Amino acid sequence: MLKTYFDDDVKTDILKDKTIAIIGYGSQGHAHAQNLRDFGLNVIVANHKDTSNGKRAEADGFEVLSASEASQRADFVMLLTQDEKQAEVYREEIEPYMTEGKVLAFGHGFNIHYGYIKPKDNIDVILVACKGQGSMLRRAFLHGGAVTSLFDVYQDASGHAKEYALAYAKAVGTTKAGAMECSFEEETITNLCGEQTVLIGGIMELILAGFDTLVEAGYSPETAYFECCHEVKLITDIIYEGGMTKLVNGISNTAMYGGFLTGPKVIGEESRKAMKEALKNIQDGSFPEKFLNDIKNKDNLLTENRKRVEELEIEKVGKRLRKMMGIE
Repeated sequence: MLKTYFDDDVKTDILKDKTIAIIGYGSQGHAHAQNLRDFGLNVIVANHKDTSNGKRAEADGFEVLSASEASQRADFVMLLTQDEKQAEVYREEIEPYMTEGKVLAFGHGFNIHYGYIKPKDNIDVILVACKGQGSMLRRAFLHGGAVTSLFDVYQDASGHAKEYALAYAKAVGTTKAGAMECSFEEETITNLCGEQTVLIGGIMELILAGFDTLVEAGYSPETAYFECCHEVKLITDIIYEGGMTKLVNGISNTAMYGGFLTGPKVIGEESRKAMKEALKNIQDGSFPEKFLNDIKNKDNLLTENRKRVEELEIEKVGKRLRKMMGIE
């Protein structure tokens, strides 16, 4: 069981006189920056000014700097740009200014675990990974809720790295729910595996397979959309609130009987074998190597498949139905 720290376990004085630079004002960056500022800390933001994220940062009241300017000014640098960009940004704009005594922080362990970023040995290197999207982190902070986080110390040059990690976790609002001590390796591997096999890859393909099965059998795309896509939120909300126990005790007997009967056939040994293969590729580094090599190409897997998804029948039907329901 992971050791967990809550508000009363953590002091934030160590950050009181520090300047914290948030590098990247995207999904996580905007929430981190605003939560830290609202907590009373000194925060600066780095992002390209002419992008939508840069303009958003300015609208939110931040002076938008380059990564090099922010890193030069800061005592504590949180790197929240996209994984594939972090090593270059670090090497060219951050590393020259990471002088002795500074703190380098990450919201995901990817570049440290796989060795794409090799920090100087005279700085603290920590992880604070919030377990929720930035919008959820910000919303929880504003409304008295909380998102939990995972944290770790990769390098403790000052002797205070763990204090920095916990203080940061509290300041962004996660120790209210609990900050759990977890290695860079475990955070990275489990995050990537969960995304690929369940949260993104698995659930998308499952929805598409169910939709196609019904439509190919002659049923309307509208009813197929409702049953295989729209109602996924209903089910995930129940699981989010009370786990699978709430699901199996709160759904109709017909639904649960059919689920118990058919689920293990749909997600059977072949699926589990594919999940284990995905985990192996993540563990041995072949996945990140493939990702970083492919992303450099103009016609990469991401670009091709984003275009493909936009043209799917389920997307056209869904867009029309969501508009009817006032969702989109």
